[in-house]
Amino acid sequence: MTDVERSVRGDAAADPGARAAAVRAVLWLLVAFLAVRQVAAVLGRPPGERLTDLETWTGAEGVLHIAGSLYEPGRFTGTPFAGLVLKPLTTSAEQALGVVWTFGTLLLVVALGFVAVRALPQPVSRRTAFLAAPFAITLLMVSLPVRNTLFLGQTSILPVLLVLLACFAARGERLPGVLTGIAAALQPAVLLFAVLFWLTGRRRAAAASGATFALCTALAWAVMPRDSWAYWVHHLAGAGLGDRPDSLANQSLHGALLRFGLQGPLEIALFLALAALVTVLGLRRAVRYARDGQLLLAVAVTGCVAVAVSPTAWQHQLLWVLLAVVGRVGTKASDRLVWPAVVVLVLTLPGKMLLPNVGVVIPVRDNVLLVAALGAACVAPFLSRTSPHWQRPVPTDYARPVPSRFSWVPLLPFWKRVLSRPNLLLELLLIRVVYSAYAQVRLAATAGRASAEEHGRQIHSAEQWLGIDIEHWANHTVVGIPWLRDFFDYYYSTFHFIIPLAILGVLYVRRPPDYRWARTSIGFATVLALLGFWLYPLAPPRLMPGLGFIDTVHGVQDLDSPDFGALTAMTNQYAAMPSLHFGWSLWCGVVIALLAPKAWMKALGLLHPLFTVSAIVATGNHWVLDAVGGGAVVAAGFGLTCLLAGPRRLRAAGTGERRQDPPERDTEDTKDAEDGAGEPVAEPAGSKA
Repeated sequence: MTDVERSVRGDAAADPGARAAAVRAVLWLLVAFLAVRQVAAVLGRPPGERLTDLETWTGAEGVLHIAGSLYEPGRFTGTPFAGLVLKPLTTSAEQALGVVWTFGTLLLVVALGFVAVRALPQPVSRRTAFLAAPFAITLLMVSLPVRNTLFLGQTSILPVLLVLLACFAARGERLPGVLTGIAAALQPAVLLFAVLFWLTGRRRAAAASGATFALCTALAWAVMPRDSWAYWVHHLAGAGLGDRPDSLANQSLHGALLRFGLQGPLEIALFLALAALVTVLGLRRAVRYARDGQLLLAVAVTGCVAVAVSPTAWQHQLLWVLLAVVGRVGTKASDRLVWPAVVVLVLTLPGKMLLPNVGVVIPVRDNVLLVAALGAACVAPFLSRTSPHWQRPVPTDYARPVPSRFSWVPLLPFWKRVLSRPNLLLELLLIRVVYSAYAQVRLAATAGRASAEEHGRQIHSAEQWLGIDIEHWANHTVVGIPWLRDFFDYYYSTFHFIIPLAILGVLYVRRPPDYRWARTSIGFATVLALLGFWLYPLAPPRLMPGLGFIDTVHGVQDLDSPDFGALTAMTNQYAAMPSLHFGWSLWCGVVIALLAPKAWMKALGLLHPLFTVSAIVATGNHWVLDAVGGGAVVAAGFGLTCLLAGPRRLRAAGTGERRQDPPERDTEDTKDAEDGAGEPVAEPAGSKA
């Protein structure tokens, strides 16, 4: 494997140090883990449920059809040539086919990663060359198109690999054209690469691409005329195959227009006009990047154009968008990570995790892959290699914290860096993704009713022994005072999210170094709380039968119903220990007490945890010990942040002058920091917090 990497980058991939070698070893272990996991996920399914798209055109005995139409059994969406190529596999039984097919797909992914690394625009740093191959393969493994391909048994990785081989491995003009033509015969929209060849002066390669595509299509037509007629004529080049064209799975312009309610001649005319516009803009940009020495980016842009203008672009065909991660966007070091982060998140997570279920953003959420493809093809301002900021982005100013502890641990030195102001888009994306993951884990951390109620009895008994079982008295007292009940119900339902988000917003604008410190501490506290939800499911007082609590917020709960009403079906009702309602409010109070400039502001901030603990107890949603648990995870969150990043206070800056030019350093780390990694090099002192 090392020899292969050295062949990709030669001496540039020489060992840059023990730390980079350790990181690369971890990445290769991650690649191996993901490969084993993918194989187990596919082959662990019953034979009739694995490779479901491939299964639609396998016979009753588990082998590929020899007679009949490819498109009659169901969901096969490939070209007739793809079916012709796969016909020789008829001698393999389904189970063996599943094993061979899955391992073959994984090998294609590995090959694709190595070829993509070889195609990175020069120059690249020694560390980048050293780590690029395992990092690229890891990204491919976790991307939605590859996971979808492995699960369904599709052939969509092969056209991408053939095009990359044509552009970066094959020599001459004829062989690249042949490889591209075969790829287009498997996925017709790929024929746009013949246009790219033509516009970049490779006329013979373009002609060979078109001729090979025509020959392969004619061969399939001669062997399977019925299937060819069904695909090219009856289904208009495959546009009528697979799922409904207006389904969310179709991330093309045609699918988006159909989802917006357009139909008939108007939709077709608008689609053709938009497709022509995207093709012209995208190919012009691709030609410019190819002439600039960024051929991999040109390939990615052309592939994104093919995704957008194809009548159907299913999820497994969107691997082109991931290749656009190589483009560099932004002149500032703090902005350099935004584009790759957006591409990776869009290609690895479903849209529902990236954007909330809010009406105004639902059209973007439903078409997020198409938006990413259009952004790469037509909008993203990728830097030219001649730009002065290509290698040396404008460095980000630092505030100097007190030195962090455990800096000798290789993976922790980044905790020493406190950026003056992180990129807003990147922060919003990360917050949204982390919260979605939190919600998913919280919902998954469920247990049976008996276990949760047993834990509830344990907590109640402990409080009785300690003499702090005030929940029943507080609950019934508040119920008897309507205005107080309404106040606590509103406070419980409203301020849980508003105040923490408001504090983070103010810190982001006014106190950027403190923003990172505060955001990290609440993140640690939330992760620790998830462990509590998972390990100790707990029934809150309102769901404890026989204790006489009144649920003032959610209404009467039917404890005799297995589902406890509709509310239990939507959220995990047993995620009570620790109480993040109180934990987050305590975090707010501590942050305000530390950072507010005036005493009355500090006192006002401390009222929030006081009101919150009163609300969670009075409404019957938490035990008193739940609040204790919430305080414990918040204390642990602050403690971990202090342990890793040092105390919150910053060094005095003196005059507060900022150095705009990075100091001269001859180490390779400086070059790596400047090489698109988004790590600034200047560390001017910031103002004292």
